[in-house]
Amino acid sequence: MKNPYLDTLMAAGLTVAFIILTSYGLAALARQIQRWRGASPKVQQDTFAGYLFSAPWITGFLIFVVFPLLASLYWSFTDFRIASGTSPQWVGFSNYARLLLKDTNFRASIINTLFLVVVGLPLQIAVALFLAVILNQKARGEKIFRMAFYLPVILGFNAAVLLCWRLMLNTGTGIINQILRALSNAFPPFDYLLRAGIFVQELISAVFLGIGSGKFNLLMKIWEAGFPPPNRVPLWIQSPLWSKTSVILLMIWGCGAMMMIFLAGLNNIPKELHEAAEVDGANRYQRFWKITFPLLTPYIFYNLVVGTINTLQIFEPIYVLYRDNQPLVSSAISMVYYLWQVSFRHFEIGMGSAISWLIMILILIVTLIQFRLQNRWVTYELY
Repeated sequence: MKNPYLDTLMAAGLTVAFIILTSYGLAALARQIQRWRGASPKVQQDTFAGYLFSAPWITGFLIFVVFPLLASLYWSFTDFRIASGTSPQWVGFSNYARLLLKDTNFRASIINTLFLVVVGLPLQIAVALFLAVILNQKARGEKIFRMAFYLPVILGFNAAVLLCWRLMLNTGTGIINQILRALSNAFPPFDYLLRAGIFVQELISAVFLGIGSGKFNLLMKIWEAGFPPPNRVPLWIQSPLWSKTSVILLMIWGCGAMMMIFLAGLNNIPKELHEAAEVDGANRYQRFWKITFPLLTPYIFYNLVVGTINTLQIFEPIYVLYRDNQPLVSSAISMVYYLWQVSFRHFEIGMGSAISWLIMILILIVTLIQFRLQNRWVTYELY
């Protein structure tokens, strides 16, 4: 019988031996190249030492990044299904053509993801900026509030936290809807505003769902039903009209990292500018829009770029909230979630590789556009 401890020790020993041999080989190759170029013995020795210590990272990068990247690129042009037990069959651009022209699920995932980018990301940035402006005021206990708002970033989108959110977003017993019902009963105008917000939100979601599916029956039903009845609450994880809104709520909850970046930007703005504007008679609103906001545009740009990349790759909230609720998956599915479905549920590695490369191309295009347009609105000069 095999001894698992002995197998582990042998695997660890072989790994260490592999790292040592590859490091020495790469360093020796670098030294030989310097020798061919006619470098002095001192330069050759320094090159050997430098590559010897950096070789473990270089080897890991080649094995775990470059080689899988090239393999994924090759598989994206093949029909590769692990469950079939056959080798990859070259199909050219068929996977890409199918995804872009025929696959309605992939089109729906693109629309859902763009909804999160167009609607959710600006709300996330706005809330982060609002919290940063408030926490920038010198007040008692500001460090406690900063820690409290940054705590969601530390917790992250792990399964335990998202399951707690799933319980809180329950329509009947969730604490969020219970609070909304209590406020509606205690303050009738709040109930009217809540119902108005529900009506507008459901109309917007129905439009995006109609674009994804090509059918606008749900939009017509909502319009014909009219204004929601009294005591109506959001159907966070029970209705396709609220699936993306629930994800946006989680995005806003995790805006602590953006908030800290805005706080750093607010602390870098010279106080003399605000004092001069105040002497000239500018109020707080004017000082914010004429001084603070223009000087915060580099930080807004950074959060916009990083937030766009993260949103285009969003996966965990959708996976935990809707994985067991298949009727709602189509209304919340993101590009990365669809990549997971195709690759790890249907085991279509070729198609999954094509999706991953399309996601990378989309992220690259959006990022390049953002950098191209930054000169039109980002202010890097103080004066």
